Amino acid sequence: MKKGFTLIELLVVIAIIAILASIVMVSMSGARDKARDARLKGDLSQVRTLAELIVDDNSSYASTCASSSSLGATGTNYTTQLTTIQADIAAQGSTTTCYATAGSYCISVALLTSGMADADNYCVDSDGVAVATATVCAGNATGCNGQAL
Repeated sequence: MKKGFTLIELLVVIAIIAILASIVMVSMSGARDKARDARLKGDLSQVRTLAELIVDDNSSYASTCASSSSLGATGTNYTTQLTTIQADIAAQGSTTTCYATAGSYCISVALLTSGMADADNYCVDSDGVAVATATVCAGNATGCNGQAL
């Protein structure tokens, strides 16, 4: 009599491996979104640093934003860095809200992790606030969480 595995035993082992693989893939998709969110937060941390360098050079935050939806107005020494960060935010699948005046700025990005209704955005402003929040920057005079700048 030959020794070995039967066809049914092999099929059961393959089925178990397939089930375990599908469980791992489902759990990894959430980790991927969390990693993208961490990268978006890191991007905004870099923007905070660049905004302070811009105000040192120009005595104004105004050129931090090119428009209400993008970073990097022309005419500063840091336009290339800001447009690179904007491209990275877009590559992650997120959007930017950006407002800047001479004396203040507020920049937020949409986070990708689902199920966080109270923290769908990450916001930084000229008051030094960096927070996950439900709202985006609302305008030139408003910072994160709706406080006046």
